[in-house]
Amino acid sequence: MIRKATINDLDSIMKIVGKIITEMATYNNFQWDENYPQARDFDADIKKGELFVSVRENEVVGFICINKDEPNEYEGLKWSSTEEALVIHRMGVSTDYRHAGIGTELVGLADELARRSDVNYLRTDTYSLNTKVQRLFQKCDYTFVGEMNFLSKEKPFYCYEKVLGL
Repeated sequence: MIRKATINDLDSIMKIVGKIITEMATYNNFQWDENYPQARDFDADIKKGELFVSVRENEVVGFICINKDEPNEYEGLKWSSTEEALVIHRMGVSTDYRHAGIGTELVGLADELARRSDVNYLRTDTYSLNTKVQRLFQKCDYTFVGEMNFLSKEKPFYCYEKVLGL
């Protein structure tokens, strides 16, 4: 089940983030670290109604932020459309619940929200070392658009888009 996140979910979300940071470090991916994302990022997402959680057996096992906020770094990329887009940010699945379809469900929620809002276009990005999320976006029919430098990270971020057939 996916629902809007509440402030009561914040501790569970941060525990998932901690496990993901530890896992990412094992393959030298430092997309997330002690500086980002922080509880205040998720708190702001919750207050704006833009954070969603996946729940299994009353436990938060994943999360995704979906809104229309695009980083300035998206400018200059060769997107296939200039129309308004929903953007996926801060997505994670508990390391204890991998390969259970939760990531696919969360990304599918972005499609559903876009259709409900009459938005035909989605954008997202991920660190170039985050091959797991890259494969997820490709599996969910996102197309690679290009690279950008972001968050003062050493490696580039890869940007993806999806055009929905409304």
